[in-house]
Amino acid sequence: MDLELSAEQAAVRRLAADFVDREVVPHAATWDRRESVDPDIVGKLGELGFLGLTIGEDDGGSGGDHLSYCLVLEELGRGDSAVRGIVSVSLGLVAKSIAAHGTPAQRAQWLPRLCSGAALGCFALTEPDSGSDAAALTTRAVREGTDWLITGAKMFITNGTTADVALVFARTGGPGHRGISAFLVPTDAPGLTRREIHGKLGLRGQATGELRFDGVRVPESALLGEEGAGFRLALATLAKGRMSVAAGCVGIAQGCLDAAVGYAGQRTQFGKPIAGHQLVQQLLAAIAVDTDAARLLVWRVADLVDRGEPFATGASMAKLFASEAAVRAANNAVQVFGGYGYIDEYPVGKYLRDARVATLYEGTSQIQQLLIGRALTGVNAF
Repeated sequence: MDLELSAEQAAVRRLAADFVDREVVPHAATWDRRESVDPDIVGKLGELGFLGLTIGEDDGGSGGDHLSYCLVLEELGRGDSAVRGIVSVSLGLVAKSIAAHGTPAQRAQWLPRLCSGAALGCFALTEPDSGSDAAALTTRAVREGTDWLITGAKMFITNGTTADVALVFARTGGPGHRGISAFLVPTDAPGLTRREIHGKLGLRGQATGELRFDGVRVPESALLGEEGAGFRLALATLAKGRMSVAAGCVGIAQGCLDAAVGYAGQRTQFGKPIAGHQLVQQLLAAIAVDTDAARLLVWRVADLVDRGEPFATGASMAKLFASEAAVRAANNAVQVFGGYGYIDEYPVGKYLRDARVATLYEGTSQIQQLLIGRALTGVNAF
């Protein structure tokens, strides 16, 4: 077992870290307060190839392996999870789905634009009344001649109000997962309306939206994959997506560690830096252990993906542990900062707010526990 990064992976990590320190960290608090990241960040991500990682160069991507992809997401998570979410969704959920299941025409239409940042994608699965029970979705697509008409609503969609294409899951058959299909829907299609969701606890700079489809007409060529295979496509996509979320959580934990160690060395109480107090060191040690353990779980999943080995259970383990670890790390970091951790002059309060949602989306912690339990026992507890 060799845990040392290759020269290329180390270079990608440095490139991402330098980008985050220059283009993200100085603006994260401002974006959080105004509830919007600078849209120019998308083009900058595209220029560096971050929106095309693991996508083949023939499709307009920048290639690379999944560990490099995770290293970039870790750095983006350290800077601002709202920016990390742009990449995780547009690349990790949408572009990778098109690369894996799209026709040559679909790949040519969307992948070069998604990989360059000329377009963004969103993953429209969750609905107002179906989250964890995604197979119960009610958005429906019905045939009309050679077209499909889509009607329904989607909720809590990352990039929902900024995306140019939505990967929409809709019911084309009977009840249950076998009746669901996937469609690539341009967001300027007549009948599609979008509303941004404000007042979020965290990820305030991220565009999170509600999408409504009122007889949105798309051609047969918009169907991604086979009719009725949409739910399987969604599950396969979300397995890799959980790796992405976990990588971003490692970045949150690392950011908490860096901030807490730095502050503890500067803040003086009882006549010495608080880093010299035992219980403060206990908090720092807990953050450090959580960060390293989460990182190793993520790297293991990336290695499994790159070697073509089964990875879904490993992704659930990484997502479960890393998301909960990020919450613990941020909470401990706030404790190190004391009262100053409670104001947004310092980053740890934002880390805590941003980390909390990672235990909810792309499968709650409880869903991950059931997936892991099913893999261990062979018994479905859903």
